[in-house]
Amino acid sequence: MTRTLHHRACHLCEAICGLTIETERLDDGSQRILSIKGDAEDSFSRGHICPKAVALQDIQNDPDRLRQPMRRIGDTWQPIAWDEAFELVAERLADIQARHGKNAVAVYQGNPSVHNYGLMTHSNYFLGLLRTRNRYSATSVDQLPHHLVSHLMYGHGLLIPIPDIDHTDFMLILGGNPLASNGSIMTVPDVEKRLKALKARGGKLVVVDPRRSETAAIADQHLFVRPGQDAALLLGVLNTLFAEGLARATHLPVSGLDEVRAAIADFNAESMSRRCGVPAEDIRQLARDFAAAERAVCYGRMGVSTQAFGTLCQWLVQLINLVTGNLDREGGALCTQPAVDLVSSTSGGHFERWRSRVSGLPEYAGELPVAALAEEMLVPGEGQVRALVTVAGNPVLSTPNGRQLEQALEGLEFMLSIDLYINETTRHADLILPPTAPLEHDHYDTSFNLFAVRNVTRFNEAVLDKPDGVLHDWEIFVALAQAFAARTGAELKPTMPPEQMIDLGLRFGPYGERSEHKLSLAALREHPHGLDLGPLRPNLAGRLKNPEQAVQAAPALLLADLQRLAAQPEPEAGELLLIGRRHVRSNNSWMHNYHRLVKGKPRHQLLMNPEDLTRRGLVDGQRVRVRSRVGEIEVEVAASDEMMPGVVSMPHGWGHGRPGVRMTIASAQPGASVNDLTDERRLDAVSGNAALNGVPVEVEAA
Repeated sequence: MTRTLHHRACHLCEAICGLTIETERLDDGSQRILSIKGDAEDSFSRGHICPKAVALQDIQNDPDRLRQPMRRIGDTWQPIAWDEAFELVAERLADIQARHGKNAVAVYQGNPSVHNYGLMTHSNYFLGLLRTRNRYSATSVDQLPHHLVSHLMYGHGLLIPIPDIDHTDFMLILGGNPLASNGSIMTVPDVEKRLKALKARGGKLVVVDPRRSETAAIADQHLFVRPGQDAALLLGVLNTLFAEGLARATHLPVSGLDEVRAAIADFNAESMSRRCGVPAEDIRQLARDFAAAERAVCYGRMGVSTQAFGTLCQWLVQLINLVTGNLDREGGALCTQPAVDLVSSTSGGHFERWRSRVSGLPEYAGELPVAALAEEMLVPGEGQVRALVTVAGNPVLSTPNGRQLEQALEGLEFMLSIDLYINETTRHADLILPPTAPLEHDHYDTSFNLFAVRNVTRFNEAVLDKPDGVLHDWEIFVALAQAFAARTGAELKPTMPPEQMIDLGLRFGPYGERSEHKLSLAALREHPHGLDLGPLRPNLAGRLKNPEQAVQAAPALLLADLQRLAAQPEPEAGELLLIGRRHVRSNNSWMHNYHRLVKGKPRHQLLMNPEDLTRRGLVDGQRVRVRSRVGEIEVEVAASDEMMPGVVSMPHGWGHGRPGVRMTIASAQPGASVNDLTDERRLDAVSGNAALNGVPVEVEAA
């Protein structure tokens, strides 16, 4: 028996923490994992590890994980050979498109896609051949406003400034809980130590959230805000910065700031206080404290994106950093300069080139908002979706009004899923193609290095052998493309393995052959603990991708949306508003089939302020019925003074009690799906992103 020590980064969340994995090769040639630990020599994560990384061995060993293609015949699943599966996909999809048009096939790509570079490099090799406008992803239930604002202001949807957390003196967090998420659109391993270091050097941490989250609990100040009204708070702050002369000059070329000042003149702290529930004096003081800090940064994450004014929120976050001189400044908000630079090598994207057939929702970067997916299947007419391809996704549990989507899936002519499991969504598929498990393939973080709080890079070698008869995800997409092209006569361009693409990206990137670093894949392989390329530096002026080569502070689309906010009725007294919740042991719906991540006390209750319980005659631990416009669920309620009065909280990703799901541990403690309550009609009107926070609900005894 031979033991081997491997080094790679965990891919299960955005923090990409370095790992040390010890394996043993047995006499029969098989391998087993002996231990997974944090890599103390990783300069980025510094030995930090969270429970998710240890569960990588559970994914590898999970008996529920599919290891060969499976075809559904009625209510039973049967193995099918790879070549037969590829031919079946090509035949069915080509036939449906021939009869109903290109847009009759839809595509949904889930969150794990960006955690796997084979999906990032090769999924479009096949999916692009479908030439459908019905493409969807988890982006529009998560972060679409971030990308749209960067597209409008800076000319590229991936040019997103990141908090320089290691050097700031004042950090304002809205709708983010990095102690639970390990950072999000802010790749920041070991975040708790970094936030404590901020406070230790005399800095201040302020968290704005309708729940006193784990991050809020360690903050210097926590402000409750009414769900869905963060834009009002941010407008009050920005208005105060202008009104009290607290703005600073910026070195960046900027267009439109005078228009912004004029447009928000009436959105003062007093009027915005009535909407957001934060006292006017607290709003003004927050603006003064932020402006007074030598180096400050405002960071808004998922909680402010997934609401009716999500795009306004992200725009206002950028403006607050800009007008205080903290945009593109050390200790403020800076753009990462990654070794494989997708900003410089891709176009800036596009917006609203077409709209969805039924509700007229706008596309962004070739994708429509996923809130439109079910209706595109259900509403008859030319262009109705008849087939679906899902990639590493579970939209039944991840997108608004999941029960409606279930109904839509049942009516499809054909459904293909590339996935490891028979889950709440893929149980409807006609065919499931499972790729290799995470530790059986190599990996490079093209996405999360782009949002890192330091410039870092690492190539992750496979830890375990690729099993016989199993394909990597990129190989599945190449084979699907070949089969589809052979049937339809489509022309296929040459391709190459993902690692060769990364090698080209490294060699021609900012640290490549023309730099002192001379980075290549071969050079990177000599650094198994990863390579630190230095702290973030100002670089935005030289990377702007818009024709004006200046920050566009006043996009007409966003100025116009201010009037929608102004016309919104003020909140009703006594209503309950629903928000989500994140836990460090969970990532969406795909982490609930591993014992070490779900053991202990249940974490899928409805949290409710004790005053709200008493007012409704309810008690802690009781089963309650939660009802919204689209549906109802039953769940246990837990009294929590963490909750702002008038607000209830449910975690995302549960609801595993559906028939036909083959996930043993998840099904044993199914919980309820919050997306059986979220409403596909409640959207950010600008981007079409789902408004998952601020959903009006009623709660009563079950």
